[in-house]
Amino acid sequence: MPSVPLRNIAVRLSQHGPAQRYWIGYSGGLDSHVLLHQCAGLNRNPAHPEFCGKQRFTAVHVHHGLQAAADEWATHCAAVCAELDLPFRLIHVDAQALPGQSPEEAARNARYRAFAELLAEGDVLLTAQHADDQAETVLLQLLRGSGLAGLAAMPEAMPFGKGRLLRPLLAWNRTALQDYARIHRLSWQEDPSNQQTAFDRNFIRHQILPLLTQRWPGVAVALSRTARHCAEAQGQLERWAEDLLHEAAAGEADGTLSVAALRRRQAPEQRLVLRHWLKQAGFRAPSTVVLQRVIHEALAAAQDRSPCVAWREGEIRRYRDRLYALPPLPALDAQEVFDWNGDEPLLLPGNGVLTAVAQPGPGIKPELWRGAKQVRYRQGGERCRLPRRQGNHLLKKLFQEDARLPPWVRERVPLLYIDGQLAAVGDLWICEPFADATHGIALHWNETRLKT
Repeated sequence: MPSVPLRNIAVRLSQHGPAQRYWIGYSGGLDSHVLLHQCAGLNRNPAHPEFCGKQRFTAVHVHHGLQAAADEWATHCAAVCAELDLPFRLIHVDAQALPGQSPEEAARNARYRAFAELLAEGDVLLTAQHADDQAETVLLQLLRGSGLAGLAAMPEAMPFGKGRLLRPLLAWNRTALQDYARIHRLSWQEDPSNQQTAFDRNFIRHQILPLLTQRWPGVAVALSRTARHCAEAQGQLERWAEDLLHEAAAGEADGTLSVAALRRRQAPEQRLVLRHWLKQAGFRAPSTVVLQRVIHEALAAAQDRSPCVAWREGEIRRYRDRLYALPPLPALDAQEVFDWNGDEPLLLPGNGVLTAVAQPGPGIKPELWRGAKQVRYRQGGERCRLPRRQGNHLLKKLFQEDARLPPWVRERVPLLYIDGQLAAVGDLWICEPFADATHGIALHWNETRLKT
């Protein structure tokens, strides 16, 4: 591979259109220092007026606080930027891993959250991944059994936050960057964790890729080409998946899928739609095993069943002919009873917040609102007499026939009792004799996770 001439960085940036501002992800290591140095050259080069200007490029160093030398690295990065006359931004993040999360994943997520918060519309984040990084990513994804989306690895350009993310060094390998750094006498910080082969990526970097390169010198180039081919094929699949998803939504705009529409498709198409659906809903794709359970348990179940397929990040539930994608629902104590003054919002543990507001229109009669108020959950057999309707109605029937609420929502709807009588069913209905059609106290239950 060639070394990295400065003009090629300008060409690669120009290929992706103009930017209001470029933020350079600068760790202090070799790769990001090369990128920083080249951007600083563009910043001073009148031959490239589209990149000139002191505020066009800004370096960003994310301080994770996970290494003993973290403060030293931040000081080094600030000094390098001062020498290159580039603005420098230091951001501290909390990179502690959550349960089930690796330290590397936690640090990466914290870093990219911080980057995303920086970007305004028209801004671009530049990161320094190169061809060897791409080859490592392809191998990692291959060993994890990933599909096309995983093997597509890292795109050179993608939407990010309010702006875009560019990886302008993907066409060059680590040796080319090392040559550039030596020629320009750059100094950088070495992260000792990069040598620890207990991490999968480091094991591939230090043990696997060198061995492959001995036999196939162009392995990094070949794997990068494979990633591009997979990315192209994945793009075609996503366009097809979008059409299938539109069909499976069956005209509903609530983010659910039609079981009947999915059943008309073959299993590979069903998995494609489910992955695309979950991605749009903000979930990472679950394993193939989970998707197979959705097909065999949720799609194949009888219409009167309400199966649930759960994984660490979420749940797929079925009600009648629809599939719902939900975050994991927190535990709920259905026996709990809450005394409430009605003035302050009532926090329902694991079940959102209940508030009351006086307003023109239907609500609870103000003179009855002054009674002793309690909030409970369904135990079975509760009835509500609705205004302008005959008879007392079982809540079970109202939930099923009037509101068409899924079972997991029904059991969580808060019931308001005043002086021991059922006065309101969440923010759905007010029971007689508490209903005032013109000016009353309206309830609002804030718990959107149950329905989206």
